[in-house]
Amino acid sequence: MNAAIFPARLSGTRISPVTSGLVAAFVLIALLVLPCRAFAHAALVATDPADGTVLMQSPARLSLTFSEPVSPLVLTLVRPDGTRLALTSFRLTDRTVEIDNPETLKSGTHVLSWRVISEDGHPVGGSALFSVGAPSAAPVAGETVDWSLRTTIWIGKFFLYAGLFLGVGGAFSLAWLAEYRRCGPRFVIGALLCGLAAAPFSLGLQGLDSLGAPLARFAAPVVWQTALETSFSWTVLVGLIALGLALLSFVAPGASRKLLALAGLVGVGLALAASGHASAAEPQWLMRPLVFLHGTAIAFWTGALVPLGLVLRHQPAEAKVFLRRFSRAILPVVAVLAASGIVLSVIQVREPAALINTAYGRLLLLKLALLLFLFTLASVNRWTLTAPAEAGDTEVQRRLVRSIGIEMLIALAVFGVAAGWRFTPPPRALAIAAAQPVSVHIHTLKAMADLSITPGHAGQVVASIVVMTGDFGPLDAKQVTLVLSKPDSGIDPIKRPATKPGDGTWRVDNLVVPISGRWNARLDILVSDFEMVKIEAPIDIRAQ
Repeated sequence: MNAAIFPARLSGTRISPVTSGLVAAFVLIALLVLPCRAFAHAALVATDPADGTVLMQSPARLSLTFSEPVSPLVLTLVRPDGTRLALTSFRLTDRTVEIDNPETLKSGTHVLSWRVISEDGHPVGGSALFSVGAPSAAPVAGETVDWSLRTTIWIGKFFLYAGLFLGVGGAFSLAWLAEYRRCGPRFVIGALLCGLAAAPFSLGLQGLDSLGAPLARFAAPVVWQTALETSFSWTVLVGLIALGLALLSFVAPGASRKLLALAGLVGVGLALAASGHASAAEPQWLMRPLVFLHGTAIAFWTGALVPLGLVLRHQPAEAKVFLRRFSRAILPVVAVLAASGIVLSVIQVREPAALINTAYGRLLLLKLALLLFLFTLASVNRWTLTAPAEAGDTEVQRRLVRSIGIEMLIALAVFGVAAGWRFTPPPRALAIAAAQPVSVHIHTLKAMADLSITPGHAGQVVASIVVMTGDFGPLDAKQVTLVLSKPDSGIDPIKRPATKPGDGTWRVDNLVVPISGRWNARLDILVSDFEMVKIEAPIDIRAQ
């Protein structure tokens, strides 16, 4: 923990070794109980049957393969007539969800609808189509955006951030920076109570979002059980502890008040590091500590604004000590805030183009614009207004109060932007998903093959092919040729011979797939000098 953020000398008193040991123990225990796996935002890699496949008979089982391990929430098979069949029997094998099909499917197009939760705590969903016998009109099973739920989730996140940053951060500033606590406690206590209400409320909304359920099911036990099984429950639990410790600091005496407020501030960083996109990124040894430092720095800065503004307005004579302590501490805090934020952004965004091409990047640009304004205003306050205000210039003090009020409004806008990131996977996660291969299994009576194209998006790729006989036996082919065609785009078929490197697979290197979309993949398998077997199936190539 950066000692510059929590200097003991700010209050004019020293913290005893026992107190320091208790705080260190709290941090250590909290870090041990937090989940520490490397999580990422999961993306669907392959389905079996493959999307768009036409099967001759009903499959005995279905499967979904993701880029990262997931936990299934809702699995549904929509029949050609639009009726739904809940799929409740499944197994998890590494990154694959294997699903038992409980009935013989009728002829027509079926939709496998899925909703799973990534281990970073964010639910994702989608659907895949396959047909039995012959295609029919596809039943409607697409996910519709529940804007009322999304809006409510955003509101819950916003007020949770307000409680953690303004409430816990405000309690810390009153305990460590303010000489008198007669201005600001009501606002800070109100923010803490707001956070205490928003934390469990947000947890329930997490359950609804995970299941894709409407707001009307908020009180359903399965919603809360699902929410408790996500990593976001750790954020809520640690956040509630931090809010409670900060609230207790108002009734605790002397050094205990400072210890409780400090422990609460530490809890803010730990709560934010427990789940979310940034905490999920690699390398974990760097990202979680950076999120911790970023969160505590935000709480320190924004939490002090309202109490400082109120004491400057109503008790300017008593504001000098508060203002002096805050102005001395804020420089290293802002340095930590900026440095951690820059590293987090670079790892999340990866490429400058993603700032424009992705919703996450555009929100980040908006946040950076707000922060630039905030840092500029804070710099003017620090270097122009602070010294005259400390000297007792009443006009400057009034100007400083107005400036702090503007800072507070900008900070609230930043909270709102950050809450919007819940619905936007970072470019880092999108890049991981884009690098995943696309696969298709082609099965005929004479031969079968597993075709995998890596990465599964338009551009330069590598195709890997495993060929077998129609009854899953070995097939020692003399030659294999891959033919990719997309007649609807006016592109001539791409025909490439495969090589056999010696590991049992056939490969096509330096293959360029020019555009995304549904391609037809045909394999010309030379079984002998007198027999050629041709098998084909559609394969979906993603956009870059």
